[in-house]
Amino acid sequence: MSIRTFVIVGASGNVGRELAPRLMEAGYEVVVVGRDLAKLQAAFPGANVAGYDDIGKVGGADCALLYLTTINNDEDAPYDLFRAVNVELAIKVRDQAAQAGMGQFVYFSSTHALDERNLSHYALSKRAAVAAMRQISVPIDTRVIYLPAVIGERLSGRLSILNQLPAFIYRPLLSILRALKPTVLISDIVDSLLRMDDQNDDDLIVSSDQSANLFFAFSKRVIDIASAAGILLLLWWLMLVIWVMVKVQSPGPGVFSQTRIGQHGRPFTCYKFRTMYVSAPNVATHEAPASAVTPLGRFLRGSKLDELPQVFNILANQMSLVGPRPCLPSQVDLIAERRERGVLDMKPGITGLAQVNGIDMSDAKRLAKWDARYLRLRSISLDLKLIIQTGLGRGRGGKVR
Repeated sequence: MSIRTFVIVGASGNVGRELAPRLMEAGYEVVVVGRDLAKLQAAFPGANVAGYDDIGKVGGADCALLYLTTINNDEDAPYDLFRAVNVELAIKVRDQAAQAGMGQFVYFSSTHALDERNLSHYALSKRAAVAAMRQISVPIDTRVIYLPAVIGERLSGRLSILNQLPAFIYRPLLSILRALKPTVLISDIVDSLLRMDDQNDDDLIVSSDQSANLFFAFSKRVIDIASAAGILLLLWWLMLVIWVMVKVQSPGPGVFSQTRIGQHGRPFTCYKFRTMYVSAPNVATHEAPASAVTPLGRFLRGSKLDELPQVFNILANQMSLVGPRPCLPSQVDLIAERRERGVLDMKPGITGLAQVNGIDMSDAKRLAKWDARYLRLRSISLDLKLIIQTGLGRGRGGKVR
């Protein structure tokens, strides 16, 4: 599908004010929709304007409607108002876009809505809108884009005070803030919209790549090394005890080594305490029969103590404390799904977003989607949160058949 026109509903908001001019600069026709047409024309010179009742008259398969209108999560309003704007109006506008024969409808949400435990009126209404769109089918390609904090030419909201700082202070400070929390640049949103046809998933998290943030990379490596060194210093005796117990309970090595797929698809040797009999097949955990696991192995898996030897993989810079779980070379479906979503660009981890949410390797596509979610949301604060949740026992150990 070739999009030539973007119809923007809610262009007067912070995102729309910067998004519309960027799309026009890229050579696309832009139609901004709102109630005060004179105000819109003054705010967006060069763009066409239309009222809500005119949406059905603007159309064609080469049009994409971007729904940016929202009641934000910082507004104190009853849920009925959130639902009226974030759900009911959105469904009405999508129906109008479909009737006009437009090619795409893109609903903008926030990463706050991805957290099912977030029960704010904003998050509830945004999730309700997506659920309604999935249930009510109309002849239009419907996509959902989730955005973290948006960074434009100038910062807004609580961060607006940083606009007053000189560039030599502003830039490194902004790099630190972006390492702590996921963010997205307006340019990244534009790039995502222009590459929408290349996306296979209806739901897309758009954020700026943390791998380009030197402060994030440095901080993550420091946390990895400090954690691995701390585990060795404090728990060396426990690792020794487990090693002896594994060897005593069943014949074979105390530490099991296995080839796994690492960063950029390169194989590496991953270490774990052996939890299966030596006669067990060399397959993924979810494919192994329960009878192949030793009694001690069941405890080690459930408590995640079997993964302690992976601190040596961390020190060798083959793994990180937090990241997607490394898979076997034979798991070609999972490798393909991860490669398609850019997950292989990251180092694998001992724990991760999928693991603490109980997602195992039995469903390659589902796991790859959760790994991609971590890729888009990763930050120092999220890593620390996942480490704490793992320490508190959230998630589960390797599940067998």
